[in-house]
Amino acid sequence: MNWLEYENIAIKNGYKTICGVDEAGRGPLAGPVYAAAVILPQGYVVEGVNDSKKLSEKKRDMLFDKIIDECVCYSIGTASVSEIDEFNILQATFLAMRRAVDGLSIKPDFALIDGNADPGVSTASMTVIKGDSKSANIAAASILAKVSRDRYMMEMAEKYPQYHFEKHKGYGTKLHYEMIREYGICPIHRKTFLKKILNDEQ
Repeated sequence: MNWLEYENIAIKNGYKTICGVDEAGRGPLAGPVYAAAVILPQGYVVEGVNDSKKLSEKKRDMLFDKIIDECVCYSIGTASVSEIDEFNILQATFLAMRRAVDGLSIKPDFALIDGNADPGVSTASMTVIKGDSKSANIAAASILAKVSRDRYMMEMAEKYPQYHFEKHKGYGTKLHYEMIREYGICPIHRKTFLKKILNDEQ
């Protein structure tokens, strides 16, 4: 497995400062969408890094701290629930990605972005399908975005305990739908994701 294949392509094309970009939370019924941008030292792979979805929560937490300690710089960007409902989830995800890249303390000259859609970041870029399992920088961004969002949802679980966000992190599980039907929606629910339930209640 060559975790630096895409980084090396960028370097061969004359780019020096490369960031990876990924998102977390496109699918849930509640909470913001998160994105992270990470610049690792050139030629460096964080040991144990992988697509965040393939790692246990404990391993992600451990790698989160390791990435922050070992990266050149990182930034977390979000798009709010109201922005998701206003613009749609794809455009909100792009917004979070742009905010993450713009928030980097060192400006990258190239961005490797997970997926197949260009979010329009403020630098030259390349999209990589399943990049979180192919690129060291994207995989690192994947972990930072996922852990940051999960930690936010744990805070929301304390604020809105009736929904059990600590168990499903806002995703559309059977338990989550049951709690929405019992208690209605709260301020962090995405109304555009819950049109059917909201219409049924009217």
